[in-house]
Amino acid sequence: MGRKRLVTDSYPVVKRRECPAGHSKGELAPDLEKGIQPLNVDEVELELLRQFDLARQYGPCTGITRLQRWHRAEQMGLEPPPEVHQVLQTHLGDPRFQFSLWHLYPL
Repeated sequence: MGRKRLVTDSYPVVKRRECPAGHSKGELAPDLEKGIQPLNVDEVELELLRQFDLARQYGPCTGITRLQRWHRAEQMGLEPPPEVHQVLQTHLGDPRFQFSLWHLYPL
């Protein structure tokens, strides 16, 4: 019998590249720091709506629009955020704002 086989015997050895001089883990590269831009208003509002979609306390959000879900939660006394209602009212014709994260998935 030969030597006992190890799990690592079936994987090739990969050598790590060394970091360039002056670069340490956890720091962004200097050129990447300049490329980071603040979010515009639409992106901030869409993130607010995504968080509303993920909040379970307002009930399920599949099969209805965000505005319908907001009104349903209000009727049930769940106190949905008024900011969400404002955003939905300002973007009534835009499907990016009206439909939830899962509107493309069949029920």
